[in-house]
Amino acid sequence: MTGTARFEAPVPPGSVIGILGGGQLGRMIALAAAPLGYRCAVLTPEADSPASQVAWQTLVAPFDDEAALARFADLSDVVTLEFENVPAASVAALAARVPTAPGEQVLAVTQDRLKEKRLAREAGLATVAFAAVERGDVSALEETVGYPAILKTRRMGYDGKGQARVSSPEEARQACRELGDSLIAEAVCPFDKELSVIVARSADGDVRPFDAVENEHENHILRTSYAPARIAEAVRSEAQAAACRLAERLSLVGLLAVEFFRSPQDGLLVNEMAPRPHNSGHWTIEACRTSQFEQLVRAICGLPLGDPGRRFDAAMTNLLGAEAEDWADRAADPAVHLHLYGKAEARAGRKMGHINRLLPLGAHKADSRD
Repeated sequence: MTGTARFEAPVPPGSVIGILGGGQLGRMIALAAAPLGYRCAVLTPEADSPASQVAWQTLVAPFDDEAALARFADLSDVVTLEFENVPAASVAALAARVPTAPGEQVLAVTQDRLKEKRLAREAGLATVAFAAVERGDVSALEETVGYPAILKTRRMGYDGKGQARVSSPEEARQACRELGDSLIAEAVCPFDKELSVIVARSADGDVRPFDAVENEHENHILRTSYAPARIAEAVRSEAQAAACRLAERLSLVGLLAVEFFRSPQDGLLVNEMAPRPHNSGHWTIEACRTSQFEQLVRAICGLPLGDPGRRFDAAMTNLLGAEAEDWADRAADPAVHLHLYGKAEARAGRKMGHINRLLPLGAHKADSRD
């Protein structure tokens, strides 16, 4: 944590948690905070956001509005975020007045894909080959990564946006013109599974990972997460240990989600990370003793971290676009827990909600090849 404000004692129930961002993650943070006795204030540039529908107060303003930030700091006893791409200067301004987690030093890394990869390597963890690509100069790509490669914007971009696969110098230069001046090139990874681990870390250094999950994507958007991942125990432990190591390197307070590729040739490779609750952790709401959202509240408020252990195996499936219109049938299924986000417009590919399907412990068996 940086800035002048520091944790002096546990933040008591009755206090206000400030949430930067008004999306569904903020909504679920607020819902998890309420049973512990906390109120939530939301700062978001969008009116009628999912989080604002369940929050105590909402400030509708840009993240860099100085007057709104000052009022938000006055409202809040501790601040967190549900969207990591807020201006680091705004986080620094808040951290000077109120305990803020994660702090701008964490965002300096996690807002930049190149810095993420470098941090992973510094922590002794494997990644795909990568190189910085500046102002259309693809020489580092050709020398370090080779073709084919994935060119990505270093900042922003999600669900497949802000990236392009390239197979030649001509395609690479064209992608640079389309994507911008500051990019990262990554080697194409022949993986057989995409995994993720969410880990919580408290201000006193207690670190607790959730189980590793296996993610399936559709059109670059997460479709289903299987918990636990259908992998060997050694791979599971390796992924959890890697996520814990990264959280400690960042001196994180809160949650860190780490995405991995599992490559038959190269083993476990760190892909990306996010210092907030993660879509692949929604299964924890019903399936774990402590959900990722409650764990975040505990971490930033100085409460003892909860038990992240599974009570069930689970499958989480995102409801995209018009799929959420089948809410009545899903609500009638006794095996399903339905979560809708309160978004007014159902656009193609937009995450409108999710369902958690609970299964007996041990239902997700490791693949025989593991």
